[in-house]
Amino acid sequence: MEIPAHRIVWSALTMAVPVVALRHAAAVGAVLRNRRQLTLLSLAAVVISVNWATYIYGVNNERVVEAALGYFINPLVTVLMGVFILGERLRRLQWIALGIASPAVVVLTIDYGRPPRVALVPAFSFGSYGPAKKQANVRPVESLTIETLVLAPIAVGYLVLLAVTGAASFGNHGTGHALLFTTTGIVTAIPLILFGAAAIRVPLVALGLLQYLAPIIQFGLGRPALPRGHAHRPLDRLRARVGGAGALHGRDDQPPPASAEVGHRGVGLLIARPAAPPFGRTAIRRRTTCGQWSSGGA
Repeated sequence: MEIPAHRIVWSALTMAVPVVALRHAAAVGAVLRNRRQLTLLSLAAVVISVNWATYIYGVNNERVVEAALGYFINPLVTVLMGVFILGERLRRLQWIALGIASPAVVVLTIDYGRPPRVALVPAFSFGSYGPAKKQANVRPVESLTIETLVLAPIAVGYLVLLAVTGAASFGNHGTGHALLFTTTGIVTAIPLILFGAAAIRVPLVALGLLQYLAPIIQFGLGRPALPRGHAHRPLDRLRARVGGAGALHGRDDQPPPASAEVGHRGVGLLIARPAAPPFGRTAIRRRTTCGQWSSGGA
């Protein structure tokens, strides 16, 4: 739990910079006085902290793939919340993407071979985060600042306890290790600010389908160290293609800007390959002395 606590504290310190630089202190105060918005953002703070803690547990216990499976389930949760809680509607292509993704997620869950307990917590916690942010309808800098302020006293208290009892890792494993802790603030703040900006502008059903981009990357990071001769199963390739289908049909009706067009083409290139480079006799290509590429064993 030390990593999530540091993530909260350093995120709170990071958010102080844009609040002061952009002179948003008065806006933060106004939200703190609004009981409805404060309640919704407090709920968002709780569910995102549960999400962080569970995912970090999965990573530290070699369950990255299971945790990533949760982020394949999460878009379905987000879309269903958008439809049934916020009354949003799916377009025809989005229904098709949802119809492809839903049975595929069931197949991937069964293929995992055991109840994906670690996967379900990130799925439903982050699935609840989007609706809370959307209904609060607070600008991203102010909303994330308040979320971190709500959690900071608990996190600081826990870190002090660790320091007093001598159980803290921070500062006991060299400068590089300590610097990694400090960077958790900015690497947390930037994506959550962007997500907060999207949550109040983009329909939740579109935002949910676009979230398939995250597990594609996570599955790729979770399966790079396969032994030689281990070929990827068809289900590994299915993960990438299903996620890409959902992401590509999660766009709004508005024509995307030029930068978004490049991003979608990039997604197309990504999902045309397995989640990680395959290893095996037929999959490995080497260059011959004549300068041509050929297939063969390593």
